[in-house]
Amino acid sequence: MIHALKFLSRSGLFLLDPETAHAVSVKALKSGLVPSCAAPADPRLSQEIAGLTFPNPIGMAAGYDKNAEVPEALLKIGFGFTEIGTVTPRPQRGNDKPRMFRLVEDNAVINRLGFNNEGHGAALARLQGCSRQALIGVNIGANKDSADRIADYVTGIRTFYPVARYFTANISSPNTPGLRDLQARESLAALLSAVLASRDEEAKKSAKRIPVFLKIAPDLTEEGMDDIAAEVLAHGLDGLIVSNTTLARDGLKDRRQAQEAGGLSGKPLFEKSTAVLARMRKRVGPALPIIGVGGVHSAETAAEKIRAGADLVQLYSCMVYEGPGLPGRIVRGLSELCDREELASIREIRDSRLDYWAARNA
Repeated sequence: MIHALKFLSRSGLFLLDPETAHAVSVKALKSGLVPSCAAPADPRLSQEIAGLTFPNPIGMAAGYDKNAEVPEALLKIGFGFTEIGTVTPRPQRGNDKPRMFRLVEDNAVINRLGFNNEGHGAALARLQGCSRQALIGVNIGANKDSADRIADYVTGIRTFYPVARYFTANISSPNTPGLRDLQARESLAALLSAVLASRDEEAKKSAKRIPVFLKIAPDLTEEGMDDIAAEVLAHGLDGLIVSNTTLARDGLKDRRQAQEAGGLSGKPLFEKSTAVLARMRKRVGPALPIIGVGGVHSAETAAEKIRAGADLVQLYSCMVYEGPGLPGRIVRGLSELCDREELASIREIRDSRLDYWAARNA
């Protein structure tokens, strides 16, 4: 059944343009046409991170379920957690189409969507109908034409505080002009101060503290990584997500599609994002939670993210090529790894190849 799903997802959806195919896949999940591919629960894969219990370390990254249409359906196909968004205060059309491109030879995707979403109100209404036990994170961003982008992030915290299990402040998309400027030290300090102050105010009102993560780009300089690590530690942030898409185009086979503007994701991002992950782990130390993202397409690549310093792992683009059975296959593979290496917890392999990946010139 799993192999059939993979074949059908590629042969059928690849006849459509990428953005239409994405919409069809969301509709299929919403309708219940996609059967559960979840692996059996394995306590060795359960993780306690930032005060939350993750049943397994594999999550759906933001970008797939922008408008919170299918978060619980994604959990049913094997993900331990899922992240909706990026959502902005006001609805936003995003950039002109076409804005998504498959690089089939490379098992990659380029997108320049530009935070297209239905806005806070639509996503909030859907999340209010979800189980409060479902591990759903909310990825918040700023409108392209916002007069005060930091205020947009604060609005996101206040709006979704009753329904989010965790927040991600996304300042790393390359498709909103100037957004990555928020990674600069002075701007980042102002953003984190405002976001965490609003979180703390909401926590006092509700008597519950929701963790806040920061999602960063893979295209950072060593100085940029130093600055982010310093501000994250100084502000007591709950964790990092490393990383978003890249503007680099190194080593791609599809040179025609590679010329398209936007962020590259999928298999070619694996080495670069994993090296940045390890370098950030070196900078922030062992205690800060990190979610590793970029190029995860198998149990082995998920495990390698953990060996490089990740506590949890997210994926998205590789499902385009591997189908809806991918999260379940990865979770089963991690259980088999625990069997082979006689691990009491998958966490035992964390940082075991930290030095190797931190030294990689990817």
